Amino acid sequence: MRGRSFFPTPARALPAIVLAAGLASLACAASAQDAAPAAAPAPASAAAAKPVIASGKVPDESSKQAVLAKLRELYGNERVIDRIEVSSGIVTPPNWRQNVVNMLGPDLQQVSDGKLEVNGNAVRVSGNVANELQRQQIVSGLSTRINNPTYSVDGRQLRVAGGAQQSLLDNVLANRIVEFESGSATLTPKGELILDEMAAAMKRIGNKRVLIVGHTDAAGRRESNLALSLARADSVKRYLQAHGVNGALLGVQGAGPDQPVADNATAEGRARNRRIAFKVL
Repeated sequence: MRGRSFFPTPARALPAIVLAAGLASLACAASAQDAAPAAAPAPASAAAAKPVIASGKVPDESSKQAVLAKLRELYGNERVIDRIEVSSGIVTPPNWRQNVVNMLGPDLQQVSDGKLEVNGNAVRVSGNVANELQRQQIVSGLSTRINNPTYSVDGRQLRVAGGAQQSLLDNVLANRIVEFESGSATLTPKGELILDEMAAAMKRIGNKRVLIVGHTDAAGRRESNLALSLARADSVKRYLQAHGVNGALLGVQGAGPDQPVADNATAEGRARNRRIAFKVL
């Protein structure tokens, strides 16, 4: 992606950073709070020769070098192009530099033609990913690595563009939750109705393999949640098989509480984290 992000300059100058990375481009702009660049490595096979361009303004040389060091760790020295400016007088809140550097994680390499913007404590990620599971993991990963409740992460412009088959399953699921009886792998009638629709959709995508991933909230022991998530994925597989889906094309995985998409501190967040995801392989 070749592009730039512009941020208005307030009365007290705030840092701004833009990062762009070849094919799986990630532009990152940061400002208002410890704005430093945030980017992610493009898949080596897809964008090995593409440059990673870091530009924008930071408050001091140490912030600049911290960002560049992280980028070089992720992409390699040869691919990182430094266009970052150091501008005295830029005001940053506590831990700004570390918060932004922490955003740079390997999961961002799954984003293509994208941008990561940090404007104060508002973080926005956009671009294309292969499937809904990746989208949820990227947004969740940003929140987890920042680990600061004053930051918000907007992933609404992160879109699934990984082929018609994945899009079909994502559209059928449509952000609904496949429900189970509390603490068990027994499907509720509502959960079965959703799976009836998913079975019909899977028959339409042909001989594509699909991974069924079970997720739980963080309540209770992690080991128990991992076992429960796998049991629920198995239950979904058995139901789909019983409704005509080729079981040889279905894989299962239990992720337990390790990939949350919402805050486990609230009842609503925990409900969203208790979910089944479908990934076309």
